[in-house]
Parts: sequence; structure tokens; C-alpha cells
Amino acid sequence: MVKRRTMSFPRKVVIGHGVLEDLPSVVLELTGAEKVLVVTGPRTYEAAGGRVRELLSSEGVEVEIVFPDAPTIGEAERVSRMEGDVILGVGGGSKIDVAKLAAKLSNRPFISVPTSASHDGVASPMASLRGAGKKHSVPAAPPLAIVADTSVIVRAPYRYMASGAADLISNLTALMDWELSHRLTGEEISHSAYALSNMAANLVVEHASDIKPNLEESAWLVMKSLIMSGVSMSVAGSSRPASGAEHMFAHALEELAPGRGLHGELCGLGTIIMAYLHGADWEGIRDALATIGAPTRASQLGIPDEKVVEALLLAPRIRPERFTILGVGGLKKEAAVAAARKTGVI
Repeated sequence: MVKRRTMSFPRKVVIGHGVLEDLPSVVLELTGAEKVLVVTGPRTYEAAGGRVRELLSSEGVEVEIVFPDAPTIGEAERVSRMEGDVILGVGGGSKIDVAKLAAKLSNRPFISVPTSASHDGVASPMASLRGAGKKHSVPAAPPLAIVADTSVIVRAPYRYMASGAADLISNLTALMDWELSHRLTGEEISHSAYALSNMAANLVVEHASDIKPNLEESAWLVMKSLIMSGVSMSVAGSSRPASGAEHMFAHALEELAPGRGLHGELCGLGTIIMAYLHGADWEGIRDALATIGAPTRASQLGIPDEKVVEALLLAPRIRPERFTILGVGGLKKEAAVAAARKTGVI
């Protein structure tokens, strides 16, 4: 059998204190752009977008600032029709997702400039955006470059960093699901992608006590791991190394209890339950999340117990093509209640 696979990786990753100042040289070296679209939001414009505009303009690059109306596929399509040589995503999760999908749709380079460490989308080739009334995970442009200024990222609310750390920890159950599918369905595993994803998750678990508010070293640790996790998806050619039943559960909760928690926070709750179902060390995962400051109980996010149970029942239908510990038919309601109660999520 002849195997073929195309992998796209960032050509340049610049991470550290004050590296936002290096952005013009990165953009010009890699793209030679004369006009840049900067997808950002009002708050992230204040955090970094405005400085990005100043830096690029000082080098003679025309800059158009784009504030998406909503994190939707439709907004990404709108941005994809705008003129510009390269698209920059300056923000946390949703702005980067809109930018990277717009770049994919218009076949243009995408450069990721995260202002928080909230999830691994800053480096992944996937975008999570709403369309037709629900959230979809769709292929998008992998970043040509990542410029992650830890002096900017550490100023974001700590909740975002804790959410990003929880998203990384969720790789552990995503990998368990991948292994299970390999054994039961014969799904192929990329051992390189597996190793990268596992390393990123364990780095956070092992250093959970070092991840703290207002500590730039924490921003360095979490962002480095998020980039590693994002690259693992490029290696695999899918989100499989970092998205399993815990992500399906999180997306189900986003539908059933919208606005109650950040993506990584919901994934963290799901990871506790899925680790229990796998017979893995769910207590250790719960304790690592608690040490970081991520929620371990649905009530901490104002999510009613019944919504957690509904989400567990709905989860297998979120991505029915992806085999996980929830199987094809999902859990019986009694089992879902028991798992959520046993782990303390409800």
C-alpha cells in the first residue's frame, strides 16, 4: 500500500516577551504583503490590534481592520471576499477562527497573533464556528506564522489561560478515544501526532502548580503547549489528537446551555467524565484542573445538572463519524447520571 499525506506547518513561530514588535519583519519576510487584513475585536484591538496597525503602517503596509459581527462561518465568508494579501487573526479564539477560515476560503496566507492562551486553535488547521444554528469544526488554513507575545497574553483575564490549560488536558481523553477506535474499528493512528499531543497535555499536568495569574512564565508554558497541540493536528490531518468525546460533550453543552462556560472549561468537565468512563485516573485530571483554577463542577459555571446529563446523551450525535468511549448509541440516562455524580461534575 502506498501512503501519501500532505502536512502544513508554521514556517515561523516567534514566542516571548515583546515579540509583537517583530511582526512586520515576519509578515514582510514570509509574504511581502502590501495590504493586510487584521481580523480582531474591540478589546483585542486595544490589547494588540492597534499596535499591529501602527507597526505595519510604519513599514508602508496598508492595514484594514475588520471587526467580525459574530464568530460564524458567514462572517468568515464575508472576510474572505475582502481585498488583502494576507489575513492576520489578532485575538483569542473566535477572531483567529474567523481569520483562518477566511484565509482558507480565499487561498491566502494566515498569520496567528494570539492575545490570550484560551485554546489550541491559535496553531491548529481547524476552525470552530457557528453555522446553520450550531457550532461546526471545519478545516481552515494552518498558520503560516505565529507571533505570540507573552507580555500581551499575560494581561488577558486569567480565566482564559486556565481555559487553555484545560483544553490541553483534554488531549488525554481524546488520545484514549483514538486508541480505542484504533483497537475496535481499525482507525489509523499517527504516532507522531499522538506523541506531540500527549507531550503538550502532560506538560500542563506536570506543571499545574506553576500556572498562575499574572505570571508571564505561565503564559510561556501554556502557549508553548497550545502550539504543540495545534501542530499535532496538522501532523494528523485532523483534530483527532486533541478532540474526542470530551469535545463532543463540550459542543453539546454549548448548544444546551449557551454562554455558560469557555470552550476549554467545558472540555475540562468532559475530560473528567470521559476519563472515568475509560477507567483512567479521573481524580488526577480533576485535581490538575482544580490546581490551575479551571472549574471541575458544572455548578461553578451556572450549568444545571440536567443540562450536563442531556449533553452526555447528545454528545455522540455531535460527530457521529468519530468513534469514542461513548460508542455509537451513547450512554443510557442512568449511566450518564451515575458518571456525572461519581466524578462530582454534578
